[in-house]
Amino acid sequence: MANWKEIKRRIKSIKNTAKITKAMELISTVKMKKAQDLANSKKAFIMEVLKVFLRVEASLKNYPLFNEKTEGKTLGVLVTSNKWLCGWYNVNVLKALNNYKKTTGEEMDFVAVWKRAAQFVARTWNNLIADFSEGFSDNIDTSFSRSISRFLTDQFLTNWYSKVVVVYNHYVNTIKQIAISRKYVSISKEEIMTYLLDTLWEDETFLEEVKKDIWVVYDMEPSEEVIAMQVIPMILDMMFFDMLLEAKASEHSARMVAMKAAKDNANKFASKLTLAYNKARQAAITKEVSEIVSWVESLKD
Repeated sequence: MANWKEIKRRIKSIKNTAKITKAMELISTVKMKKAQDLANSKKAFIMEVLKVFLRVEASLKNYPLFNEKTEGKTLGVLVTSNKWLCGWYNVNVLKALNNYKKTTGEEMDFVAVWKRAAQFVARTWNNLIADFSEGFSDNIDTSFSRSISRFLTDQFLTNWYSKVVVVYNHYVNTIKQIAISRKYVSISKEEIMTYLLDTLWEDETFLEEVKKDIWVVYDMEPSEEVIAMQVIPMILDMMFFDMLLEAKASEHSARMVAMKAAKDNANKFASKLTLAYNKARQAAITKEVSEIVSWVESLKD
C-alpha cells in the first residue's frame, strides 16, 4: 500500500511543477511580445533620424568615433540574464566570448550587463570596470540604457581602448537566437546607414527615394557640424538600446522554450507515474481480494 501512495504523492508534486512551468512559459511569452513590440515601435523615429543623418553626413569626416585605433585593449560588454531557467541562453553568450578571444587574441576588460555576466567575470578573474546589473529589469529604461552607451563611448574616447565589442544573443525568431560579438565603436557612416535601413527593413532603392525627398536645402543653426555631434550619439544610443531589446527578447524566448520543454516532460513523466500508480494500486487491490478469498476458503474448511 505504501508504494502506490508514494507514487500518488510524486504525481501530485510533478503536476504542480508542470503548472508552475506553464505559468512561467506564459509570462515569458507576454514579455517576449512586449520586447518585440518595443523594438518595432520606433520605425517612424528612425525615418526622421535617417533624413537628418543624410543632411549632415558630409560634416562627419573627422568625427572622433569614426577613427579606428590599432593600439589598446578591447572593452567587452557582456549582456546576459539576471535569472536562470532560460536554457542555454547564458552559456551561448559565454561561448561566443571565448570564441572571440581565441580568434582575435585581444586583451580585454569587461562591462557587465545583468548579474550572470558579472558572476562570470569575477569567476574567471578578468578585469571588470563597470557592473550595471542592479539597474536593469525586464522593462528596459531608455535613460539607463543611454547612460551605459555614453559610458562606453567615453571609455573609447579616453584612448584606453581600441574598440568596444558587445557580446549578446541576437534574436532571429522565437526558437532561434544566435550569440554574436558585435563591434559597437569605432563605427563608420556605412555601418550607421546599414543599421538605419535594416531597422526600417528597407534597401538601397528606398534610400534613393528618401534622398529625393530631402532635396530642399536648409540653413542650419548653429551648424551642420554641431547637429552631427548630437545626431550620432543619439543613433549610437538607439543601437545599444536595440541590442539590449534583442538580448531581452532572446532571453524570454529561451525561457519560454525551456519552460515549455519542462512542462511537457513533467506531463509525460506524470502520465508514466499515473500508469505505474494504477498498476500498483490494482496489484494491491488484487492482493487484498486474494487474501479475503483465501480467508473465506479457510473458514469453509
